[in-house]
Parts: sequence; structure tokens; C-alpha cells
Amino acid sequence: MTISNGMTISGGMIKERRLRALQRQVERLARQLERLEAANDRASWFRLVIFVAGVALSGVFFFLGYLWLFGLGLLATIVAFGIAVAYHRRIGRTMDRFSITMAIKERQIARMGLDWDRLPPSDARPESSLELDFDLVGDTSLIRLVDTAVSTSGSERLRGWLAEPAASADAGAVTDAGLIMARQQLVRELVPLSLFRTRLILNARLTFGGEGRWRPDRLLAWLEKRLAAGSLRNWLILLSLLASLNIIFFLLDLLDLGPPLWQATILLYAVLFLIRSREVGEPFKESALIRDTLEQLVVVFRLLETFPHPGTPQLQALCRPFLDAQERPSDHLSQVNRIVAATGIRGNPLFWLGLNIVAPWDYYFAYRLDQRKEALARQMPAWLDTWSELEAASSLANLAYLNPSYTFPNIVETGDELLPAVFQARELGHPLIPDEQKVCNTFSIPAVGQINIITGSNMSGKSTFLRTVGVNLVLAYAGGPVNAAELTTERFRLFSCIRISDSVTDGISFFYAEVKCLKALLLALKAADAQPLLYFIDEIFRGTNNRERLQGSRAYIRALVEQSGVGLIATHDLELIQLAGEMPAISNYHFTDEVMDGRMVFDYAIRPGPSPTTNALKIMRLEGLPV
Repeated sequence: MTISNGMTISGGMIKERRLRALQRQVERLARQLERLEAANDRASWFRLVIFVAGVALSGVFFFLGYLWLFGLGLLATIVAFGIAVAYHRRIGRTMDRFSITMAIKERQIARMGLDWDRLPPSDARPESSLELDFDLVGDTSLIRLVDTAVSTSGSERLRGWLAEPAASADAGAVTDAGLIMARQQLVRELVPLSLFRTRLILNARLTFGGEGRWRPDRLLAWLEKRLAAGSLRNWLILLSLLASLNIIFFLLDLLDLGPPLWQATILLYAVLFLIRSREVGEPFKESALIRDTLEQLVVVFRLLETFPHPGTPQLQALCRPFLDAQERPSDHLSQVNRIVAATGIRGNPLFWLGLNIVAPWDYYFAYRLDQRKEALARQMPAWLDTWSELEAASSLANLAYLNPSYTFPNIVETGDELLPAVFQARELGHPLIPDEQKVCNTFSIPAVGQINIITGSNMSGKSTFLRTVGVNLVLAYAGGPVNAAELTTERFRLFSCIRISDSVTDGISFFYAEVKCLKALLLALKAADAQPLLYFIDEIFRGTNNRERLQGSRAYIRALVEQSGVGLIATHDLELIQLAGEMPAISNYHFTDEVMDGRMVFDYAIRPGPSPTTNALKIMRLEGLPV
């Protein structure tokens, strides 16, 4: 990154500065909250004093017979108490705002330091091999680290983006490069807008309250549940005509200009009104329950309507449904809330009865509500979709903001012959490993059809390297930043056989589960698809004996060579390195180790060529086992 004086600042220095800035913000917010808590206590006592003193003084005036002073004192007490309550509530709202803001900042600090205990818990569990193998979902997972969405739909959208390669390996399709780059551009535009991203979270947390996710299901179900509009309109017209006749006949009778026909018409009106009164009244009960949700969405949507978008074309295009001054979502929601508020008279039975005798109040507002719901049902999915997309993109932008050393990858079209490699990464690291422990590697894959056999000792970093490549590709295809100084890659379908387990309930042994996974890999390679497969295998055929494992591994790897795919295979079997001498498409890489001061030391750096050492006996010896 370059600043105005031309000096280059490393990502680590920028990250440290942002961390210190966040810590200072948390400290300031904590001090402000302390002052607000003291002011809140004073306001509570002030309210009590006003109430007690005002009532006592008014009572004295009453018993002394000064009724005008009693009335004046009572009025002054009510006014002063109302002002005190409003001031107290204002302090409470400010405290809520500061508390949520401080929680957001504290989580930012936790995300920077991978402090899992201070991040919101995750109850999601892996649903595919990639989600399991690359730690996309779980207690210490990429999604738990990245996800800042308040709505369940935003969180699900982010998970869908990250899990897309998993789906595409089965479905035979990958996300279009143009879509990836458009999404990446949106994320890029959101990176410097940290205040906007914070306000997006803050407004949603303030309005929906609590730490849970907001679910749109109930709102969408309410919008879909409507009355028969045509039938209701006819019923409203009929009742309106009868109500008009009631008034006319009543006035004629009152002026002695005609017989009391209103008694018959009002009876007919009452009978017709009651026929559908329950059907009409039911939506009002549901609307009253959903009213808070609509008011909360107004607060969230107004931020999207009023935020300026200079220099952010992708963000402006995304927020287009909110930018039409004539069709603002907040105005539509406010109209529905006013209609629902008009039905609040049902809480006062006498007033409700009087109004509905004069005119079909309930039927009119039921019809209006049904009309507004019909319009909202058409528009709300697009509004919520925009919000979900923005929350998911903001989560990825936040990852880039908190990790300035991360870069945005270059996604290229498959089959570009001008590229020196189909995958090329410089200083590639794993985003779930703390900075002080992380070792970054430079690695490339020259062409489709290549297989890279990675050997090395136990705990030397083979499996972690597979996951490092995989998780960064997942981030790249989602449109997010990657933990690399530079990354260029074609679009691949992704497939993994890393964390294979047996199933007691299904009666599947570990070896059989592994065989099924490897068979699925062969089928995915042979599938008719324009995009090649990038596959990851950790310890091939580990579930059987040495002789059969070696024989089966050699045959299987030979079958993989020069297929429409690229492979990374980690193994302890040093015999497999000989395949590189038989087939030019196979390359050897390794990790190494050494014993220093009686303990194993690893540098986690990948090197070309086969592993020169093994360490199983060394580990056994160091732990005091007989070897």
C-alpha cells in the first residue's frame, strides 16, 4: 500500500495501526458508557423526585383548598415528569447505541486476533466435504470468522458463496468469471467504507435487538397470506352503500321527513358486517404482531436509501431498488404501518363499535392492507435480496479491511494459453492460523493434467497446505480477498478427500468410505464440463495394509494423470515419489523437519522434490517409546 509521501507500508504495520485504533475506540466507548450509566442513575432519581415532590405539593394545595394551585401543580408535575421520562429514554437509547458499537469493535479485535471465545457462537454444521475439509463451517471456521450479517438470509448468502465450489463439483458448473469479478468489485468498493458497514450492523442490531439473527420467513409468510381481494372489494362496496343509506334514512327520520327505514337497513348492515368480520379481523391481529418488524426494516432500509454512492458503481447498482425517490421501500413500509395503526381502535371496543356502525371501517382498512401486502409481496423479496447481498459482501470486505496484507485474486478464463500457470500464488497463507504462527508459501501449478505429490514427516504441514490452497480458492471464487501477496488462478471445480470418516450407523468402514470418495472423484473428472477439477487427497488409501495401499495408490494416481484436472496429493508413502520419474505430469514436493534440543522443529516451507526424511521413529523416541 502506498501513501501520499510515496513510502510503502507493509500490511502488518497497517493491521497493527487499525488494531490500536479499534482498541482506542473501545476504551473511549467504555468511558462514555460509564458517564452515561451515571447520568442514567441520576435521571432515575430525578424522575422519582419529580413524581414524589409534585404529587406531595399538589396534595398539600388540595387539602388547603387552593384548587387552582392544585391543578397547576398537577399539570406542572405531569409536564416535568414527561420531560424527565423522555430525557431518561434518550439516555437509554444512547447507551444501547454505544454498547452495540463497542461490541462491534470488540468483535473486530477478536477477528483480527482469531480470539474465538469472543466471537458469536456458530451452530451451523458442515453439509459437504468441502465445508468439512476446508473448515468453512464450525466452531473454528472461516464463516464464523468472516460472517458479520445480522439477518439469516445474509448469513446464508455468504455461506452459499463460499460453498458454491462444493455444489459446482457435483452439478458440473462453476460460477461465471464475470460474476466473480463483479462480486469482487463490490467487495473492493465496500472495503474503505468501514463507517457504512458499521452503521449497517448497528442499525440492524438496534432495531431487531439482541444477538440473534433476524429471520425474514415470518414476514414473507405474512405477505403471502392475503384475502380474496375481488370478493372483499365487492363486500366493501355493498357495506358502504348500506352505511350511506343508514345515514340518509336516519337523518330523514330525525327531521320527520320519512319513516324509520334506517332500523331495517342497519339490521341488514349488521348481519352482513358480521358474516365476514372474523375473516377480516384475523389479518389485523397478525399485522399488529408484524408491525414492529416493519418499523425495524424502515430504519435499516433508510440507511440504504440515503447513503451516497460516489465512485462505487457496483454498490450503486446493487442498491438501485432503494434509490428511486418515488418508490422508496421505507415509504411503502410506513404506509402499511399507518394502515395497521388505523386498526388499533380494535383495542377500544366502544370506539370501534361506533366507527363501524357509521362506516365499514374494518373492511376498508382490510382491503387497503390487502392491496399494500400484494404490492409488498412483489417488492419485498428484491429488497431483502439486496440487503442479503450487501451483508454478505460487507462480511468479505470486513475481512479485507482487518487484514490489509490480503489481496484480491485475478480470476482468469480457462484455457488461456498466455498464462505461465493455471494456479500461481505468492506468499500463500491460511486465514485461520494466527499471524505469529503463520508460514506463507509460494506455489504454482503449470498446467491442467498435473499431479503434485506432497511428502513429508508427521506434523510437517502437508494437510495444512492442502487446506491453505483450498480455502483461498473458496474465498477467491466467492469474490473475497485471499491470504496471499498475489494469486492468479483459473476457474476450477473443487473436490476434496481429506477428512474421511467411517459411519457406524450406516455400516460403512473407513476404507469403504474412502473408496467411495475416490470413486466420486474419478466420476467428477470424467464429467463433461468446460471447467477442470482441482482435487485434494490426504493420505490415499490409508484404511488398508501397506502392500495393498501402495499397489492401489500407484494404480489410482496413474488413472488421474492428464485427466481434466489438477491434483494435490499428500502422502507418507515415499514409494509414490518414484511415479514422477515415470510420468512427466507428476511432480514431487515436500516438507521437512529437524530435531533441535531434543524436540521436533518444523519450518512449514514447501520445497520441490521428494522428502529426504521421515520422523515417526524420532517422535516415538522423543516420547520415550521403544523403537
